[in-house]
Amino acid sequence: MRWPFIIRIIGVLLFVLGLSMLLPLGCSLFFKDGAHQGHLTAMAVTTMMGAIMIFISKKAGSHNYINQREGIAVVALGWLGISLFGALPFFLAPDFFTYTDAFFESVSGFTTTGSSVMTDIEGATPSLLLWRSLIQWLGGMGIIVLSLAILPFLGVGGIQLYKAEVPSPVPDKLTPRLSDSAKILWIVYAGMTLLLILFLYFGGMNLFDSVCHALTTLPTGGFSPKNLSIAHYDSAYFDYIITIFMLLAGINFSLHYQILRGHGLAFWKDAECRFFLGAVLVGTLIITINTWGPLYDSFSQAFRFAVFQVVSIVTTTGYATADYELFPGLSQALLFFGMFMGASAGSTGGGMKCARIMVCIKYCYRELFKLIHPRSVSHIKLNNTLVPEELLRSILGFIALYILVFVIATVLLSSLGVDLLTSLGAVASCIGNIGPGFGTVGPAENFAHLPQAGKWLLSWCMLAGRLEIYTVIILLVPEFWKQ
Repeated sequence: MRWPFIIRIIGVLLFVLGLSMLLPLGCSLFFKDGAHQGHLTAMAVTTMMGAIMIFISKKAGSHNYINQREGIAVVALGWLGISLFGALPFFLAPDFFTYTDAFFESVSGFTTTGSSVMTDIEGATPSLLLWRSLIQWLGGMGIIVLSLAILPFLGVGGIQLYKAEVPSPVPDKLTPRLSDSAKILWIVYAGMTLLLILFLYFGGMNLFDSVCHALTTLPTGGFSPKNLSIAHYDSAYFDYIITIFMLLAGINFSLHYQILRGHGLAFWKDAECRFFLGAVLVGTLIITINTWGPLYDSFSQAFRFAVFQVVSIVTTTGYATADYELFPGLSQALLFFGMFMGASAGSTGGGMKCARIMVCIKYCYRELFKLIHPRSVSHIKLNNTLVPEELLRSILGFIALYILVFVIATVLLSSLGVDLLTSLGAVASCIGNIGPGFGTVGPAENFAHLPQAGKWLLSWCMLAGRLEIYTVIILLVPEFWKQ
């Protein structure tokens, strides 16, 4: 592998990350919250490290491509790097006592997981809360996808980075030029963020909270500047508006682009989108009926809280308006399985992705069909397109690896003294990039009480889940590092 190129690209990412720290620095000076020194120090260290990495690799030259192994290394090491340096504003704030906690919060932000170790969120400085929201927004579409717009300037092609970063079994190239695709994705992403800010602000939420919630809704992140999350406002208007935008964020962003180009039936024509919306509708109706009476007096109230929790979990956003651990067992089970399903491929959501679940279901049906008709020849299609056997094996391998990582991480967390329910919920939440889990890390609690080793383990799970398992796991294979 050409390490000078890898170092150079990661250096650019760190330099851009350092510049983005100007926003919380300005926020600190505006609110006079006394945290400006910490933000200034973090910005100086991060930009300096980025500049040094760019300088020492300046003789790397340029090539018109970057191979698969180099792309994987850039993505995995790049996300690790921005998480390590993104933790500095947290570590230098009085709210965090150990770098472990700061790193956990940073990884949770960049991976758009939303799991938190902060026990008094509303007691934190406004600038730290803005940084906490901003890193989720940057991580949502992928800071590396953003860098595709400048990779041509560096003399490096980016399709390998795009494959490793975009959370999708098969990434959609919207335009022939990859940098143009990245720009289109970010324009759609930023436009939807601005639209949500306006809806929240004119609905009665103050501007700062509107910005923070918009920055964490579109990336399906879930960090809120309030201790009680969205439940703090107890507003049906905010619940439904945020539910709608969580749904939009959970749909393949290439479909949004098609809608903007005048293809009004793009959502309906896409099989995965129909599956995703159908699963949300069925889950919502079941939980609504299941909680109507035992918990809520009216159908409308039961529906309001059911649809929010379902959409929040399935899109892996992680906001909460109710403590779903108080729901009946059936509702809890559906939400737990929703953690694994996830949103659509090509969205900012986590989990296994609906496309993979659909392919897996069709594969199982094909095997059953072959038992009845052993001489039949059948193929698996998605959106009337044949799924190649190679891609089919990759998807099945991903699902098997996902479950294996979930089981091993749960056993390891349990071995640290964490009870089984909490271990199951915490690992499912972190590997699916959801936020709250079950047990003592439910929507009414946080991750602060977990052992230090457990936080590092869950941080690894968050990175693995955000980068689609393969990108992180393959770094542990010795053959990957051999020439």
